[in-house]
Amino acid sequence: MAATPSPPGSPDWWAARPVPAPAAEPRRGRPSLDTARIVDTALRLVDEHGTQAFSLRMLADALNSGTATLYRHFDGKDEILAYVVDRVLGEADLADLADRADWRDAITVTAHRCHDTLRRHPHTLPLLTAQVPVGPHGLAQRERVLSALLAHGLPVDLAARAFTVVTHYVIGFTAQQYGPAAAPDDGPRLAAFYRRLDPATYPAVLQAAESLTSVSLDEEFAFGLGLLVEGLAHLHPAR
Repeated sequence: MAATPSPPGSPDWWAARPVPAPAAEPRRGRPSLDTARIVDTALRLVDEHGTQAFSLRMLADALNSGTATLYRHFDGKDEILAYVVDRVLGEADLADLADRADWRDAITVTAHRCHDTLRRHPHTLPLLTAQVPVGPHGLAQRERVLSALLAHGLPVDLAARAFTVVTHYVIGFTAQQYGPAAAPDDGPRLAAFYRRLDPATYPAVLQAAESLTSVSLDEEFAFGLGLLVEGLAHLHPAR
């Protein structure tokens, strides 16, 4: 009985990922392709059209190539999208984490830079939440962050927890607020709705209506991140 193939993007798939084929010789005037160019173009198309509309035919047309050429590099759309997600993770500049003032600064900078990166590519967020990101860029970023936290004095178990919880916060917050299914930001209408509620039934909601609807998403993100970092600090007080 044949083993079920691992889905693209999964740890087992990355562990046994195929070596991309070298660029083919151009034929009929078409330029040769390499995997970096394919993935970069795929990311641009996903940003513009979303993952549902993205197709191999769309990608081939954008590359002035054919789908048969794409199949020489990848087994299908899902493989290309796995590389697209990994490509996005590599965009965040985390090279200077070891030079930050302390571990709190390092994890805060990491969170903000990753948040900013994911906001630029909202259509990739559902893909990112579907798999643990352990492609080449994902692993390199994980190594950078954990190395910085350890170098700044966090014990390994707390460094791992800090990395995991802050990563989950960044991905979850960004997906909910900026992903394809995110609700539009309509604070004034929501505030007006709250004010029309029965004060006998919803006194607390009415009292907090202004605060619930007037805080920007950037402020909300920074506030939640600050709570996480301060909570972690209580587990490892400064020496």
